[in-house]
Amino acid sequence: MSSAENPPATGKRARLSDDIYGLIFGRIVAGELNVGDKLPSENDLADQFNVSRPVVREALMRLRADGLITAHQGLGSFVSAQPASRLKLLASADNVAEYLRCQEVRIALEGEAARLAALRRTDAQMDGIDATHQRFAASANEGRINAEEDLAFHRAIADAANNEFFVSVLDSTHEAMSGFMRLTISLTRSGSARRAQKVLEEHTAIVEAIRARDGDRARVAMQFHLDQARQRLINRERD
Repeated sequence: MSSAENPPATGKRARLSDDIYGLIFGRIVAGELNVGDKLPSENDLADQFNVSRPVVREALMRLRADGLITAHQGLGSFVSAQPASRLKLLASADNVAEYLRCQEVRIALEGEAARLAALRRTDAQMDGIDATHQRFAASANEGRINAEEDLAFHRAIADAANNEFFVSVLDSTHEAMSGFMRLTISLTRSGSARRAQKVLEEHTAIVEAIRARDGDRARVAMQFHLDQARQRLINRERD
Protein backbone atom coordinates (compact mmCIF):
# COMPACT_ATOMS: atom_id res chain seq x y z
CA MET A 1 0.00 0.00 0.00
CA SER A 2 1.39 3.47 -0.92
CA SER A 3 2.50 6.14 1.55
CA ALA A 4 -0.34 8.35 0.24
CA GLU A 5 -2.83 5.71 1.38
CA ASN A 6 -1.10 5.43 4.74
CA PRO A 7 0.02 8.95 5.70
CA PRO A 8 2.68 9.01 8.43
CA ALA A 9 1.92 10.06 11.98
CA THR A 10 1.91 13.80 12.59
CA GLY A 11 5.44 13.95 14.06
CA LYS A 12 6.94 11.88 11.26
CA ARG A 13 4.99 13.85 8.67
CA ALA A 14 6.38 17.12 10.05
CA ARG A 15 9.91 15.78 9.75
CA LEU A 16 9.24 14.56 6.21
CA SER A 17 7.73 17.92 5.23
CA ASP A 18 10.93 19.57 6.52
CA ASP A 19 12.90 17.28 4.21
CA ILE A 20 10.70 18.07 1.21
CA TYR A 21 10.87 21.80 2.02
CA GLY A 22 14.66 21.52 2.01
CA LEU A 23 14.78 19.64 -1.28
CA ILE A 24 12.55 22.13 -3.10
CA PHE A 25 14.33 25.07 -1.45
CA GLY A 26 17.64 23.63 -2.65
CA ARG A 27 16.39 23.42 -6.21
CA ILE A 28 15.29 27.07 -6.11
CA VAL A 29 18.60 28.29 -4.67
CA ALA A 30 20.58 26.19 -7.16
CA GLY A 31 18.64 27.64 -10.09
CA GLU A 32 17.06 24.34 -11.08
CA LEU A 33 13.78 26.17 -10.45
CA ASN A 34 13.74 29.87 -11.34
CA VAL A 35 11.32 32.71 -10.70
CA GLY A 36 8.19 32.12 -12.78
CA ASP A 37 8.76 28.38 -13.11
CA LYS A 38 5.82 26.14 -12.27
CA LEU A 39 6.37 23.45 -9.66
CA PRO A 40 5.18 19.91 -10.38
CA SER A 41 1.74 19.10 -9.02
CA GLU A 42 1.28 17.76 -5.48
CA ASN A 43 0.71 14.30 -6.92
CA ASP A 44 3.86 14.45 -9.04
CA LEU A 45 5.95 15.72 -6.12
CA ALA A 46 4.56 13.00 -3.88
CA ASP A 47 5.58 10.41 -6.45
CA GLN A 48 9.02 11.97 -6.96
CA PHE A 49 9.82 12.03 -3.27
CA ASN A 50 7.86 8.87 -2.35
CA VAL A 51 5.80 10.60 0.31
CA SER A 52 2.11 11.30 0.85
CA ARG A 53 0.29 14.33 -0.51
CA PRO A 54 -0.26 15.80 3.00
CA VAL A 55 3.53 15.85 3.46
CA VAL A 56 3.98 17.70 0.16
CA ARG A 57 1.12 20.05 1.00
CA GLU A 58 2.73 21.05 4.31
CA ALA A 59 6.08 21.68 2.62
CA LEU A 60 4.43 23.84 -0.06
CA MET A 61 2.47 25.75 2.57
CA ARG A 62 5.72 26.66 4.34
CA LEU A 63 7.39 27.67 1.08
CA ARG A 64 4.42 29.97 0.41
CA ALA A 65 4.59 31.41 3.92
CA ASP A 66 8.29 32.12 3.42
CA GLY A 67 7.57 33.95 0.19
CA LEU A 68 9.42 31.54 -2.09
CA ILE A 69 6.43 30.27 -4.06
CA THR A 70 2.97 31.57 -4.92
CA ALA A 71 -0.14 29.47 -5.51
CA HIS A 72 -2.57 30.41 -8.29
CA GLN A 73 -6.03 28.88 -8.13
CA GLY A 74 -6.46 26.26 -10.82
CA LEU A 75 -2.95 26.77 -12.16
CA GLY A 76 -0.63 25.44 -9.47
CA SER A 77 2.39 26.79 -7.58
CA PHE A 78 5.07 28.99 -9.09
CA VAL A 79 8.48 30.19 -7.87
CA SER A 80 8.08 33.83 -6.80
CA ALA A 81 11.48 34.58 -5.21
CA GLN A 82 14.96 33.16 -5.52
CA PRO A 83 17.71 33.61 -2.92
CA ALA A 84 21.24 34.42 -4.00
CA SER A 85 23.06 31.23 -4.98
CA ARG A 86 25.74 31.93 -2.35
CA LEU A 87 23.11 31.39 0.35
CA LYS A 88 23.55 27.62 0.07
CA LEU A 89 27.18 28.08 1.17
CA LEU A 90 26.13 29.99 4.28
CA ALA A 91 23.16 28.11 5.74
CA SER A 92 21.04 25.00 5.42
CA ALA A 93 17.42 25.11 4.31
CA ASP A 94 16.35 24.14 7.84
CA ASN A 95 18.17 27.12 9.31
CA VAL A 96 16.77 29.52 6.74
CA ALA A 97 13.24 28.27 7.43
CA GLU A 98 13.73 28.78 11.19
CA TYR A 99 15.09 32.28 10.67
CA LEU A 100 12.14 33.24 8.48
CA ARG A 101 9.66 31.98 11.09
CA CYS A 102 11.48 34.02 13.72
CA GLN A 103 11.29 37.06 11.47
CA GLU A 104 7.49 36.81 11.39
CA VAL A 105 7.46 37.16 15.17
CA ARG A 106 9.95 40.00 15.11
CA ILE A 107 7.87 42.05 12.66
CA ALA A 108 4.90 41.98 15.03
CA LEU A 109 6.86 42.30 18.27
CA GLU A 110 9.50 44.85 17.35
CA GLY A 111 7.07 47.02 15.43
CA GLU A 112 5.09 47.52 18.63
CA ALA A 113 8.26 47.92 20.69
CA ALA A 114 9.40 50.73 18.39
CA ARG A 115 6.01 52.42 18.66
CA LEU A 116 6.11 52.32 22.44
CA ALA A 117 9.75 53.38 22.51
CA ALA A 118 8.81 56.52 20.59
CA LEU A 119 6.12 57.32 23.13
CA ARG A 120 7.90 56.27 26.34
CA ARG A 121 11.64 56.59 25.86
CA THR A 122 13.63 58.74 28.22
CA ASP A 123 16.38 61.08 27.08
CA ALA A 124 18.95 58.61 28.43
CA GLN A 125 17.36 55.78 26.46
CA MET A 126 17.36 57.92 23.32
CA ASP A 127 21.06 58.50 23.89
CA GLY A 128 21.51 54.73 24.12
CA ILE A 129 19.66 54.15 20.87
CA ASP A 130 21.74 56.87 19.21
CA ALA A 131 24.97 55.30 20.47
CA THR A 132 24.14 51.85 19.10
CA HIS A 133 23.02 53.39 15.81
CA GLN A 134 26.24 55.36 15.47
CA ARG A 135 28.35 52.27 16.13
CA PHE A 136 26.40 50.33 13.53
CA ALA A 137 26.69 53.21 11.03
CA ALA A 138 30.45 53.48 11.53
CA SER A 139 30.86 49.76 10.94
CA ALA A 140 28.58 49.82 7.89
CA ASN A 141 30.53 52.69 6.36
CA GLU A 142 33.75 50.76 6.91
CA GLY A 143 32.28 47.57 5.44
CA ARG A 144 32.57 45.56 8.66
CA ILE A 145 29.03 45.42 10.12
CA ASN A 146 28.38 42.55 12.52
CA ALA A 147 25.45 40.84 14.18
CA GLU A 148 26.40 42.01 17.68
CA GLU A 149 26.01 45.69 16.77
CA ASP A 150 22.74 44.99 14.97
CA LEU A 151 21.41 43.10 18.00
CA ALA A 152 22.48 45.92 20.31
CA PHE A 153 20.52 48.42 18.22
CA HIS A 154 17.32 46.36 18.30
CA ARG A 155 17.68 45.58 21.99
CA ALA A 156 18.13 49.26 22.87
CA ILE A 157 14.81 50.01 21.18
CA ALA A 158 13.05 47.13 22.96
CA ASP A 159 14.47 48.40 26.26
CA ALA A 160 13.15 51.90 25.54
CA ALA A 161 9.60 50.50 25.26
CA ASN A 162 9.81 50.26 29.06
CA ASN A 163 8.07 46.90 29.22
CA GLU A 164 10.39 44.13 30.33
CA PHE A 165 8.43 41.49 28.40
CA PHE A 166 9.61 42.87 25.07
CA VAL A 167 13.22 42.30 26.10
CA SER A 168 12.37 38.87 27.54
CA VAL A 169 10.80 37.69 24.30
CA LEU A 170 13.73 39.01 22.28
CA ASP A 171 16.10 37.17 24.60
CA SER A 172 14.11 33.96 24.14
CA THR A 173 14.59 34.18 20.36
CA HIS A 174 18.23 35.29 20.62
CA GLU A 175 19.70 32.26 18.87
CA ALA A 176 17.40 32.51 15.84
CA MET A 177 17.69 36.30 15.74
CA SER A 178 21.47 36.28 15.84
CA GLY A 179 21.54 33.49 13.25
CA PHE A 180 19.31 35.50 10.94
CA MET A 181 21.45 38.60 11.43
CA ARG A 182 24.71 36.76 10.84
CA LEU A 183 23.31 35.26 7.66
CA THR A 184 21.89 38.50 6.25
CA ILE A 185 25.06 40.39 7.18
CA SER A 186 27.17 37.77 5.41
CA LEU A 187 25.00 38.25 2.32
CA THR A 188 25.29 42.03 2.68
CA ARG A 189 29.08 41.92 2.97
CA SER A 190 29.33 39.90 -0.23
CA GLY A 191 26.62 41.90 -1.98
CA SER A 192 26.52 45.39 -3.39
CA ALA A 193 27.57 48.51 -1.50
CA ARG A 194 24.03 49.79 -2.01
CA ARG A 195 22.65 46.84 -0.08
CA ALA A 196 24.54 47.87 3.07
CA GLN A 197 23.50 51.48 2.60
CA LYS A 198 19.84 50.49 2.47
CA VAL A 199 20.12 48.74 5.83
CA LEU A 200 21.67 51.86 7.33
CA GLU A 201 18.97 54.10 5.85
CA GLU A 202 16.27 51.87 7.35
CA HIS A 203 17.91 52.05 10.79
CA THR A 204 18.14 55.83 10.47
CA ALA A 205 14.42 56.12 9.67
CA ILE A 206 13.59 54.16 12.84
CA VAL A 207 15.84 56.34 15.00
CA GLU A 208 14.42 59.57 13.59
CA ALA A 209 10.84 58.44 14.23
CA ILE A 210 11.64 57.48 17.83
CA ARG A 211 13.44 60.80 18.36
CA ALA A 212 10.37 62.64 17.04
CA ARG A 213 8.15 60.63 19.43
CA ASP A 214 6.07 59.55 16.44
CA GLY A 215 4.84 56.12 17.47
CA ASP A 216 3.03 55.16 14.27
CA ARG A 217 5.96 56.18 12.08
CA ALA A 218 8.37 54.26 14.31
CA ARG A 219 6.23 51.11 14.08
CA VAL A 220 5.97 51.33 10.29
CA ALA A 221 9.70 52.06 9.92
CA MET A 222 10.63 49.05 12.06
CA GLN A 223 8.23 46.70 10.32
CA PHE A 224 9.42 47.92 6.94
CA HIS A 225 13.04 47.34 7.94
CA LEU A 226 12.40 43.80 9.18
CA ASP A 227 10.35 42.91 6.10
CA GLN A 228 13.09 44.28 3.86
CA ALA A 229 15.65 42.17 5.75
CA ARG A 230 13.47 39.14 5.04
CA GLN A 231 13.22 40.07 1.36
CA ARG A 232 16.99 40.53 1.14
CA LEU A 233 17.37 36.97 2.40
CA ILE A 234 14.97 35.25 0.01
CA ASN A 235 15.24 37.44 -3.08
CA ARG A 236 18.47 37.80 -5.02
CA GLU A 237 17.00 40.81 -6.83
CA ARG A 238 17.49 42.77 -3.60
CA ASP A 239 21.28 42.49 -3.89
